[in-house]
Amino acid sequence: MALQLYFHPFSSYCQKALIAFYENAIAFEPQVLEGPDSPAMQRLAQRWPMKRFPMLVDGDRTIIEASCIVEYLGLYHPGPVRLIPEDPRAALEVRTLDRFFDNYISTPQQKVVADALRPADARDPYGVQQARDMLDTAYAWLDQRLQGRQWAAGADFTLADCAAAPFLFYADWTQPIGQAHQNVIAYRSRLLRRPSFARAVDEARPYRPFFPLGAPDRD
Repeated sequence: MALQLYFHPFSSYCQKALIAFYENAIAFEPQVLEGPDSPAMQRLAQRWPMKRFPMLVDGDRTIIEASCIVEYLGLYHPGPVRLIPEDPRAALEVRTLDRFFDNYISTPQQKVVADALRPADARDPYGVQQARDMLDTAYAWLDQRLQGRQWAAGADFTLADCAAAPFLFYADWTQPIGQAHQNVIAYRSRLLRRPSFARAVDEARPYRPFFPLGAPDRD
């Protein structure tokens, strides 16, 4: 039975999982979530009541959360690009950076976007400013971390880069990366040139009008 991936192309967390599939040319049956009443969403809800995505189905196994999907592929459907290092110390750094991109880039970025989707009288300017400040702090930390590195954890493309690519992509639309952080700007550009992420970006282009802050034309 083919792998089934439940996802939406414009979702950053779905793109994180898609990068892992594309890096290793892993075949899968796309289950695109077109809306809350779509057949794919109904099937997802039967397996995962939280109705969060992406979700991977492999036979009788259901795998939730993008990071876990990436790890699962490495264990059960490995390819030439190893996204989790074999060395446990190197793997720990990769997982740590994965959590950094999830918690300190994606989470505040999504807070700003979610606020923009609220009615005007229900918005939270203070919380939005806190989220923007966290993004600026995260950019500064990451800029130092990337000094002399090609990818997030060093010379090899890993799970950390699968997370960084979509999260930095949308974060820069939300809270532009300042010119003081040239390492981050250059890293984001390298990620956009990576064929696996470039494919995910291209597949999501039709959905750009849905971005509530306005999607720029530069990417």
